[in-house]
Amino acid sequence: MSSLASDVTGLTGWLAYLVIAALVFGETAVFIGFVLPGEIAAVLGGVLASRGHLSLPLVVIIVVAAAVVGPFIGYEIGRRMGDRLFRSRPLRRVQAGVDRTKAVLASRGGVAVLLGRFVAIVRALMPAAAGAAQLRYRTFTLYNVLGGLIWGTGYVLLGYLAGSAYAVVEREVGTGLAIAIGAIVVVAIAVWLYRRHRSAAGERTRS
Repeated sequence: MSSLASDVTGLTGWLAYLVIAALVFGETAVFIGFVLPGEIAAVLGGVLASRGHLSLPLVVIIVVAAAVVGPFIGYEIGRRMGDRLFRSRPLRRVQAGVDRTKAVLASRGGVAVLLGRFVAIVRALMPAAAGAAQLRYRTFTLYNVLGGLIWGTGYVLLGYLAGSAYAVVEREVGTGLAIAIGAIVVVAIAVWLYRRHRSAAGERTRS
């Protein structure tokens, strides 16, 4: 994951926009969120914008568009395949995530599409689960668009603010201390992601 993040932050211009859009789109359209959560691509887009490599408004537009369009593909896949999709071998490996997604959808209805946007594995599965459950298309569209707008804008701005904060620290206290602070932040994020991954793996094992 760190290698991919480094590769993305080294990109500029339209190639960077394309890679970010593909990662965000693919999370819910073809389930790559099991490997790389889409928020990482959104945050990195914001970081690149803070460095002046990309346009912040354009990154927001692209991320939001990809975050809205991707789930429509996932919804159609779920609608056409139904529960057969969740019995496939790849999804049986994340059975706890599948069960959690179905439970939230059953209890919250359309609101689950919005709430699930902020949980990595659930975000990848929710559109297909909504399609398989025959959630009304109009309802799905409403919450999908609203969720994509909030989620995409929020994570891009988070990356932008994080990148800007680093630039301020570097200017005020010097490169060495800025790198040290950045390293601490990166380690803290890595530990958090590792613990979340172990927690998810524990849920899959118990299921």
